[in-house]
Amino acid sequence: MSYKTIIVHLDAGKFRRQRLDVALSLADRFDAHLIGLFGLEAIEPVPAPAAVWPQLMLELHKHRRAAAESAAQEFRDATRKAQYTAKSEWRATLDDGLAALRFHAKYADLIVAGQPGRDDQGVPASFAEQLVLSIGRPVLYVPAIASIADCGRRVLVAWNASREAARAVRDALPMLQTAQVTEAVTFDPKKVFHGDDALPDPDLGAYLARHGAKATVAALPTGDIGVGSAILSRAADNASDLIVMGAYGHTRVKELVFGGATRTLFESMTVPTLMSH
Repeated sequence: MSYKTIIVHLDAGKFRRQRLDVALSLADRFDAHLIGLFGLEAIEPVPAPAAVWPQLMLELHKHRRAAAESAAQEFRDATRKAQYTAKSEWRATLDDGLAALRFHAKYADLIVAGQPGRDDQGVPASFAEQLVLSIGRPVLYVPAIASIADCGRRVLVAWNASREAARAVRDALPMLQTAQVTEAVTFDPKKVFHGDDALPDPDLGAYLARHGAKATVAALPTGDIGVGSAILSRAADNASDLIVMGAYGHTRVKELVFGGATRTLFESMTVPTLMSH
């Protein structure tokens, strides 16, 4: 298993270069085809007289076309500098970026996106959050504050034996197999394993070892800080450059509802975070 097609989502925001650098690094590492996909939020009707609506649409598409051309130039300049032009391609939509990502992701192994709600100009705060719940592929979120162009060498796996966590581990195997250090941590194990004081899920370590990943397993209490904060703290202690975890969430009456740890990572992630749902 490897990543052979990677899509990086680019918008009109100022933090898009961070995720492009990370996507390029991963594409080079796994010899993957890299697709840059530009998309903003869906165009919704606005209150306006019918007579002026065509002109409004013309102006909107003009601005979107200019933003797409700017992103395309940045993508081409970056791939040219990295000598990755032959294995990259550009795609763009001027309408519904989320719908475009959902469609194109069916033919990709990994999606690289920006941290939700952090100055993603042209997309709503929920754009990146909706990705992981609906796209059917792992999403690697790159935090806005990230200055790292490479990730996946020192990995922290947040493990709670859930379906989402199991899928995230499976989806992250290409990086876990090439990582220098991987620690799989079960936070508050008595809650996860229903009070069982046995070893901290030794089957996960065996599973990873059979796939060629060098990993250790551990169990840690969270105290009063919560699982999300404990994950970030452990990542800092380990100098981790990648977090792998399941994304727990669902929609309720058009509202996105996420678990506490998922929400904390979305709001405060400090290193790239691979999530699966």
